[in-house]
Amino acid sequence: MSEINTALAMNDLLEDMRLWAQSYGFQQLGISDINLVNAEKSLSKWLDAGFHGDMNYMERHGSKRSRPEELVSGTVRVITVRMDYWPEPAAEPWAVLENDQQGFISRYALGRDYHKLIRKRLSKLAHKIEKAVGEMGFRVFCDSAPVMEKALAEKSGLGWVGKHSNILNREHGSYFFLGEIYTDLPLPVTQKTSEHCGSCTACIDICPTQAIVAPYQVDGRRCISYLTIELRGSIPVEFRSMMGNRIYGCDDCQLICPWNKFAQATVESDYLPRHGLDLPQLIDLFAWTEQEFLSRLEGSPIRRIGYECWLRNIAVALGNATASSDIITALRARLNHHSELVQEHVQWALDQHGQGREKSENG
Repeated sequence: MSEINTALAMNDLLEDMRLWAQSYGFQQLGISDINLVNAEKSLSKWLDAGFHGDMNYMERHGSKRSRPEELVSGTVRVITVRMDYWPEPAAEPWAVLENDQQGFISRYALGRDYHKLIRKRLSKLAHKIEKAVGEMGFRVFCDSAPVMEKALAEKSGLGWVGKHSNILNREHGSYFFLGEIYTDLPLPVTQKTSEHCGSCTACIDICPTQAIVAPYQVDGRRCISYLTIELRGSIPVEFRSMMGNRIYGCDDCQLICPWNKFAQATVESDYLPRHGLDLPQLIDLFAWTEQEFLSRLEGSPIRRIGYECWLRNIAVALGNATASSDIITALRARLNHHSELVQEHVQWALDQHGQGREKSENG
């Protein structure tokens, strides 16, 4: 086959791949090369600044994160895909955030865990491609290995990195998951898109903890998603009142983004809210036993933070809520929890309501 015919065949294959990706529930597919030198420099500066906090895994794998061929030998291209997750119907997020008796959970985590679903679909897509081209080397990823997902998504044209550091797409906003197939197949790369944030600073201005310290730069140690999901220890006192009722993640920077008026509702039933998590009462969640936590959140991404951090997060939210006798009673019931971490945050919450240690013990 001539080089021209080979190029034509590859372009035809790319169109087929896009159709196959859609058939597996992905809304877009792109192809990136593996040159991430600029992203590697940015990552190095971010790590040097200590913005990763306790996320030691961000530096643990060295250059494997930014050099795909070191992670999977023989890789020359990365097939990137995205899948919309915005759940409809679901409670209006701003209304939940404004009701301090309820708990806000990031919209991506209301249903089932996306990791397994996307990896399974990616595997099917990869085998479909292999069936068309013959044997090829590949490995699929979805937030499951040292992969620079956002950099690869941007290079392949799925969108651009917004000032909040999430990928933005003009037709779909930012409410989507990313997935990758590392392959040794020399596919034609797709065109990178231009950046369209302009002078807008809405995401920077609204961040409750001012974690977006500069455009395109997030200090993870201040981010509520980090504090409620990644951090396993005590939440720094200076951030607790800023967290409001956010008990798992934070969507403010995305909710305020003008591009998300174009966000598309998911077609995946697995991403729809379960157990009323889109509109939960804090007291009800705080009353769950560990067994209830494990059973009700089976298959949920929330489960990975563990019961102790779940109670920790809710205690902070209850401390920020408008005081009531029910809230005080619920907090006091957890004051002697076997976990010192839980005890600390429960006591802080009681202190917020004027129920100091002495009052908690005597009245």
